Amino acid sequence: MNIYIGNLAYTVTEDDLRDAFSEFGQVESASIINDKFSGRSKGFGFVDMPNESEAREAIESMNEKDLNGRTIKVNEAKPREERPARRDRY
Repeated sequence: MNIYIGNLAYTVTEDDLRDAFSEFGQVESASIINDKFSGRSKGFGFVDMPNESEAREAIESMNEKDLNGRTIKVNEAKPREERPARRDRY
């Protein structure tokens, strides 16, 4: 299951996410989304856990908890919606 984690402190690393969620079971991957221009964290990320019951327990336990000084939002990630291609206005 792919899990969305929002309201992350900019200092949180992928290893921090992996460590926090591995308390509930196997973590396949952990990623933090960065701005493509500045390279700075956008304040959210994703954790992929292969076992659904462990993932649900992690969501319930971690939602609204403190991680590196910020109260995080945790829920099941929604599939990415297709967006129309951008057109330049020049």
